[in-house]
Amino acid sequence: MTTKAELVFIPSAGAGHLISAVEIAKLILNRDERLCISILIMKLPMDFGIQSYLESLSSIPRLQFVDISVDEKTIAGFMSNKETFFMNFIQSHKPKVKDFLNNSIFSRSNSRLAGFVLDMFCTPMIDVANEFCVPSYIFLTSSAAFLALCFHFESLKKEHHIDTSKYKHSNEELIIPGFKNPYPAKFLPTMATDQGVMHTMFFDLVTRFKEMKGIMVNTFADLEPLPLQCLSVPRIYPVGPVVNFKEGGHGRNSQSETESIIKWLDDQPESSVVFLCFGSMGSFDIEQINEIAIALECSGHRFLWSLRRPPPKGQIGLPSNYEKVEEVLPEGFIERTNRVGKVIGWAPQVAVLSHRAVGGFVSHCGWNSVLESLYFGVPVATWPLFAEQQMNAFALVKELGVGVEIRIDYFKDFEGKYEHVDIVSAKEIESGIRQLMANGDDNEIRKKAKEMQEKSNAAMKEGGSSYASLGLLNDDVISNIS
Repeated sequence: MTTKAELVFIPSAGAGHLISAVEIAKLILNRDERLCISILIMKLPMDFGIQSYLESLSSIPRLQFVDISVDEKTIAGFMSNKETFFMNFIQSHKPKVKDFLNNSIFSRSNSRLAGFVLDMFCTPMIDVANEFCVPSYIFLTSSAAFLALCFHFESLKKEHHIDTSKYKHSNEELIIPGFKNPYPAKFLPTMATDQGVMHTMFFDLVTRFKEMKGIMVNTFADLEPLPLQCLSVPRIYPVGPVVNFKEGGHGRNSQSETESIIKWLDDQPESSVVFLCFGSMGSFDIEQINEIAIALECSGHRFLWSLRRPPPKGQIGLPSNYEKVEEVLPEGFIERTNRVGKVIGWAPQVAVLSHRAVGGFVSHCGWNSVLESLYFGVPVATWPLFAEQQMNAFALVKELGVGVEIRIDYFKDFEGKYEHVDIVSAKEIESGIRQLMANGDDNEIRKKAKEMQEKSNAAMKEGGSSYASLGLLNDDVISNIS
């Protein structure tokens, strides 16, 4: 019997991280029968859709899921300090990982441990890998530009001792490796400029990235040539776009609801529909909903709008579907737009973006959504909410020319810290939609998006850049047990 090389994946808690891990795991396994993979599952007390996603999966050869959850009492003990919660949560799972290795992997005769594949936030698990004398890799679900920015700011903070909080609310434009245009400081992710404990810990993680044997990045050479050129240590493997074609997770629709959405799209002309969807965390208060509704009605364009109910104020949770969406929309909106628009709850995003009727995407610019839109050649109107989404929006509009700006500098206050709530006006939204949908197939932004679609698809095919990169990664993993 041939000895297989076993990889242990440790994604962050939450369905989004797990789904990405499963998709790259499937690609690795499909390319090389000498490999097998165990994905270790950590769960938060809140429902982030992990169980429903796992139940939706059919059996995958040479892939197993292992629940390493710690008890809720242990997790509750970390809850008092929000800033240190997540790092304490990760650290608390180290004994469970060790138990799995000792009781499972090292008791098998037909496989040998070849390495760990970690989510960026699970970097502390490199200590366990080192203890068992195996290398670690990261699978980065963000862009290569984000990685370049992280290394740049880690250097500014730790080697040059620069207080980067000076860039917060600054109008300065910065030269950042990986960007061809000067980068406005006001678009920087908060972790680059904040000085709290959580942000210090984040850059401690970035420092440890350099201990990895390699970093897989969900991107491709033609999308991010400059960021990839400026990254060298550790070795970078651009393996994307990794797209989840079988959608699942928190809030997903019944089959009949999804069929209803696709049937409505089937009845619309080609490239005529603007799709509005803001990711798993995306929701707005009634005042902002009203502005979006006015913009859609005034634009005159056909639309499909994923509208979600925010979690109760002061509570951590994900948006949910409204029972009666009419109650939060302007009076008569549904009736007036019935012929051209459809308001839905959770959206089967990949199925929608791949549909011929969709001609534009109003998006929060999460990296998975960016890759999905480009994979199907759909241009984007940018409305980022948090994390590194402002940077993604800047890249789409200024670096790549496949997007238009509704806003780039919008930051959603998820914690309710500030009295003033930033409202994007109906005029701004309408203007972005009109630019996005203008001139049909002659729209320059749409042409560029279609060109990127061809490059995106080519990267994953045999002979493509990401196909080759994944092969190199697999060879490196096999060499770990040689």
